[in-house]
Amino acid sequence: MLDVRRLQVLRAVVTGGSVTAAATALGYTPSAVSQQVAALEKQTGTALLERAGRGVRPTAAGRLLAEHAAVIEQQVAEAGTALADLLAGRSGSLAVRYFATAGAALVAPAIAAFRGEFPGVRLDLGLTDPEDPLQDVLQGRADLAVVVRPHGREHPGLRLVNLLDDPYRAVLPKGHRLGAKRVLDLADLADEPWVASGRSGPCHDTVLDACAEAGFRPGFAVESEDHPTAQGFVAAGLGVALVPLLGLAHRHPGVTVRKVRTPEPVRAIHAAVREGAWGRPALERLITALRETARATQVVRAARA
Repeated sequence: MLDVRRLQVLRAVVTGGSVTAAATALGYTPSAVSQQVAALEKQTGTALLERAGRGVRPTAAGRLLAEHAAVIEQQVAEAGTALADLLAGRSGSLAVRYFATAGAALVAPAIAAFRGEFPGVRLDLGLTDPEDPLQDVLQGRADLAVVVRPHGREHPGLRLVNLLDDPYRAVLPKGHRLGAKRVLDLADLADEPWVASGRSGPCHDTVLDACAEAGFRPGFAVESEDHPTAQGFVAAGLGVALVPLLGLAHRHPGVTVRKVRTPEPVRAIHAAVREGAWGRPALERLITALRETARATQVVRAARA
């Protein structure tokens, strides 16, 4: 393989027209320049320069290598610029994973704000794996995942940044007897048929843990895949449900929503990032955008309460 440094020395000689001129441009001694050219000629097995009056001129081989050296120098400069852009967050890519309700309420507004500041960063957006939403981040397939995880639970290799604590509300059919109360004790729902508002996982576990603390296990009469579908089953009178506030952005006209207490179930929503990826400017700015969106969401909810 040709020595790139020697190629640059040869290019300086060809450009300057003499060994002395090349030495001045590079900050070398003329002897050092001559040695580098001689070593390159030995490596290539052919003469690269020939005398021309008081200076030198390239042979056909020397001209060819000098031209390629110019291309290499340009590519190295471009690589340096590209690296600087990447490190500054002006380029590159981010893969983001999220669950459905967080995608609509948190991720979409945050991405809109992020793109205004980092238009050169490519974004790969997709839903998390409901069975194990952290694997994409742990295995490097995603840079960030928005997930539900209890406070204080550590995950080796990951950093969890709390975005939002999302409390659950009781969703009742219109006209249900419990709708007369402004706030329900969770145990008030113990003998009701229940509608599951999502698959098994951290969100479902939050509901089950709260019910266990209230002294009962809910009897699920219907299972649904999402919060809007759950509201539809509740409106049809098939049961009651617990739905997080983010899942109640669009309320079914046939349901009544009430606060619950003793306890109030709350799901903690976090941004999960690999420890090794922490510190990338674009990634940190996206996390900031997510937190700002979450704060704005909490302000709106407080105003409606």
